[in-house]
Amino acid sequence: MTEPPNAVFLSYASQDAEAARRICEALRAAGIEVWFDQSELRGGDAWDTSIRRQIKSCALFVPVISHNTHDRDEGYFRLEWKLAVDRSHPMTGNRAFLLPVVIDDTRDDDEQVPDRFREVQWTRLPEGETPPAFVERVRRLLSGEPAQKPTPSAAAGVRSPAAPTMRRPASTSWRSKTALLAAVAVTLAVLGYVAATRLAPPKRGAEAGAASAPAAQSPPTSGAASATGFNPPPHSIAVLPFVNLSGDKEQEYFSDGLTEELLNSLAEINELQVAARTSAFSFKGQDTDIGTIARKLNVGAVLEGSVRRSSHTIRITAQLINAVTGFHLWSKTYDRDLGDVLKLQTEIATSVASALKVTLLADVAAKVELGGTVNPAAFDAYLRAAKAQSSSRDSKDLPAAIAAYTEAIRLDPHYALAFAGRSSAFSGIASDAGAVASIREGYDKAQADAQEALRIVPDLAQGHVALANVAENGTLDFTKASEEYERALALAPGNAMVLRNSGAFAAFMGHFDAGIAAARRAVVLDPLARQSHGALGQALYAARRYEEAAGAFTEGISVAPDFKESYGDRGFAYYGLGDLERARAACEVKPDYWASQQCLAVIYDKLGKHAEAQAELEKLKASQGDGAAYQYATIQAQWGNRAKALEWLETAWRLRDPGLEILKTDPLMDPLRKEPRFQAIERALRFPD
Repeated sequence: MTEPPNAVFLSYASQDAEAARRICEALRAAGIEVWFDQSELRGGDAWDTSIRRQIKSCALFVPVISHNTHDRDEGYFRLEWKLAVDRSHPMTGNRAFLLPVVIDDTRDDDEQVPDRFREVQWTRLPEGETPPAFVERVRRLLSGEPAQKPTPSAAAGVRSPAAPTMRRPASTSWRSKTALLAAVAVTLAVLGYVAATRLAPPKRGAEAGAASAPAAQSPPTSGAASATGFNPPPHSIAVLPFVNLSGDKEQEYFSDGLTEELLNSLAEINELQVAARTSAFSFKGQDTDIGTIARKLNVGAVLEGSVRRSSHTIRITAQLINAVTGFHLWSKTYDRDLGDVLKLQTEIATSVASALKVTLLADVAAKVELGGTVNPAAFDAYLRAAKAQSSSRDSKDLPAAIAAYTEAIRLDPHYALAFAGRSSAFSGIASDAGAVASIREGYDKAQADAQEALRIVPDLAQGHVALANVAENGTLDFTKASEEYERALALAPGNAMVLRNSGAFAAFMGHFDAGIAAARRAVVLDPLARQSHGALGQALYAARRYEEAAGAFTEGISVAPDFKESYGDRGFAYYGLGDLERARAACEVKPDYWASQQCLAVIYDKLGKHAEAQAELEKLKASQGDGAAYQYATIQAQWGNRAKALEWLETAWRLRDPGLEILKTDPLMDPLRKEPRFQAIERALRFPD
């Protein structure tokens, strides 16, 4: 069978994949068929044939133009462009099928762009943000209706007045040009006035929040959200890192930590949807306007501010901005003693909720202050620990966090949040340890701290998550882990970390729909966090939805290219699809990491490279020892060595290998599922129904 012709062919440079994806999703959401090739390995006879067929049959060819398309060494999109130019030659009468889109400030007289593309009207979609006006234009072009020109009110997605929208014939009269210029001048004046007085989004500055809120203004009469295609959920908010104004860069941990604590406080309010820390903090140090941030995080309001700390006092200035209109909703400056920080968090959270017209429950204040401390020195140590933990790249960075948590606990032995934080850090070290003794020691310490946190504060969500993590990976008590995750979700339903951890776990236990739903919710709350996309990818992989899993892992890589495990995970997703070449390419990106070595050992064997496969297994053994017994079992199972696979599986069971948590749903273990020895271990693990 041949593939059906696609209405729209989307051509882009690899660096512009995210922007192209946004355009594709907007068109597909309107029911428009789009050819969007997301493969990382392009080329070859099959690919070439498919591409030629699609470009020959598509109704619209949409080249995504940017500074990245200046690279003439990337041959694939250039080949696509050449095929499109050939099809649009004047002799063919097909020039109208070109619809160029530019996603940055590339000019339409750029000589790096083919002449044929420069002879037709361009549409500007900054970073791929696609308004309804563009989607409607595409729909009209496909249906044969006259395409209406975009109006000034639909500013997003329309050519900037600073650059001409199309080249005009030389025969245009001077009188027509004069009229045109006059019309443009009037339009610019009107648009400039509107932008300056009503719609210009504020920039983030060093003194963010220092000014008082302006006098109340009525919202614009025309729907700003509909004009730009931006329609965030009601009562959604992002908390940006507060600016450190203490005059000491070493105090950065304090302003960051205070911001995170305030973010967590707001997340306790059930009616609010709060963008999680990783995504909100990704804009730190960037001069990004509030409107762009809000669109990336899909929130309707943004809270920002500054922190000035002295030896015993603190000044916090905060302002809340309507991200759709750019109007200030509320701002205030607080001067407090350091010991009053907990009550200050409650006060700010209450003010924000009031400004957003959110009804507070009676116990919100108690939830905000749960597990905290009134000891300023302990609070300071806790913030240093949290900063060290959140900025760690691997387990080698965690001892510094543990030391700071320990200091906080010494200063306040009833600091439940510090115990929960230290438990999480101990689990992080244990999960990455190679020696079995180190794994056990790490999880034993993590369990003791989690239990102490819950002894002090039984309803501390962070404590239940910490204990769930130990039960899931340390003691392999999956029923206990399930109970702890359920309790954490009940206490903190808007916490992205709780959602992604519990989501992946639920999928490992075979509860695919619930697990995927929780992981998707985590992506909504923390879209710029690698962990969110990774958890979604793991849940989808466990459900055998390999193509979607590969997409999720790819999203994670685009957010955090340096995180090594994602490449091996994506490789196994491609392996599940039967695409060995893409699997090999994915796993070879980070060949020195254990997940990639496990992946390559499997892939090379399937490609007939048995010596190379054995070499990868030996590398894995050299670095991990018996700590990767479960991984060795999966490799041998895929090699067809069932006896050796079962031996390693029994070793993993004897050592209580954390990898056993995925045994129930791991596709790599499918060759062993009918073996009595496998079934005995599966029963012994007591997976919950």
